[in-house]
Amino acid sequence: MSSSAVHAALAASIAGSAVAPVRVSGIGLLTPIGRTLADFDDALFNGRSAVRAHTLAVDGFDPVELAIAPCNFDANVRSSSRLPLDRGTAMALAAAQDAAAQAGLDTATLDPDRVGVFWGSGMAGAAAFDTTTQAFYGEQRRMRPTTVLTVMPNAAVAELALHFGACGGAIGYACACASSAVAIGEAMRAIRGGWIDVAIVGGHDAMLTPGLMTAWHSMRVMAPPPAGAPETACRPFSADRAGFALGEGAAALVLESEAHAQARGVAGGFSLVGYATNCDGSHITNPDASGQARAMRAALRDAGLDARQIGHVNAHGTATLAGDAAEAASIHTVFGNGVPVSATKAVHGHLLGGGGVVELVAALRALDRQLLPPTAHLRVPDPAFALDLVRGAAREAKDLRYAMSNSFAFGGTNAVLIAGRAAG
Repeated sequence: MSSSAVHAALAASIAGSAVAPVRVSGIGLLTPIGRTLADFDDALFNGRSAVRAHTLAVDGFDPVELAIAPCNFDANVRSSSRLPLDRGTAMALAAAQDAAAQAGLDTATLDPDRVGVFWGSGMAGAAAFDTTTQAFYGEQRRMRPTTVLTVMPNAAVAELALHFGACGGAIGYACACASSAVAIGEAMRAIRGGWIDVAIVGGHDAMLTPGLMTAWHSMRVMAPPPAGAPETACRPFSADRAGFALGEGAAALVLESEAHAQARGVAGGFSLVGYATNCDGSHITNPDASGQARAMRAALRDAGLDARQIGHVNAHGTATLAGDAAEAASIHTVFGNGVPVSATKAVHGHLLGGGGVVELVAALRALDRQLLPPTAHLRVPDPAFALDLVRGAAREAKDLRYAMSNSFAFGGTNAVLIAGRAAG
């Protein structure tokens, strides 16, 4: 049998198999557009942007005007480890606590060996590292003995495992902008595989520090804030798009096997039904539309769904020239112009490693409200894009059953998640 025939047979087998969905039983948010679902929905469905202008002034350099999306958050929270926390780790802990509370999760009743933590961040400990190096090199101050523990890539994972007493898998994922989407998908696989019953999943990033904002600005992917209307800086799929607004934040979900959720009496809500990840394998920054299309099709096969059953796509939509062009082409390859597409970075900014989970939450809110969020500030779409872009106002979507969320990252990592309304 040829290689293509083997792949086709495997795809048919996967598509025809009944894979158990994984229940989403709790959501916690800490985003530029709100910490509660009510605030998040209000901004999301009304296209209300949290992006603002920020003057970056560093000694020895000319001031630079940037578009950023900060969170209103006091990072001085008590840690489970009793160590100082990086701002991003503090956000992660706050979001996860809120998710567990919404899920009604009582860790005292759980088998700790069946609870896992799967978390993503593009640059965990970034804020603490930037501050520490400035203090050491710029001010000749000694580093704290806890510095390594604060900036290590799995700092948030460790903090969450300690807080929830999770003794199952505790794994951090660093796949740039796809980090939290990969974390969610891998937790979904672990639950499906029977390795754990419950997972605390999500992601964060907090890079609004001088050194890191300068680094992103130097890549020329950040949009300048328009005079008089800085909130419109990020314009995904627009003919005049100019890049993204750098944001910060975290979001967390509680995932459970269907059996575990039912045993706890969790009714209704949402399930994750499909996931796929791959790599373009072609360029570290330039996205490849064919790799993205392969990931979307693989996620559809994993869910046992046809493209026509997807009622909404929440696009990665960074508003960069190359990024939007590749994604528009990949979505059209898979769906034609038959699926409504939104891009929510226009309102909450690019949350990097935390973006995948926040944008999945946006897809879940669309399922819950039967309403599709508009792509804010999209007045004149790029005429090269053959997509059904949701713009202007939110669009009613009665009988919306399944939604897809895309995360496409530097390094060529693509991650696609499919969510649906839970059966019971």
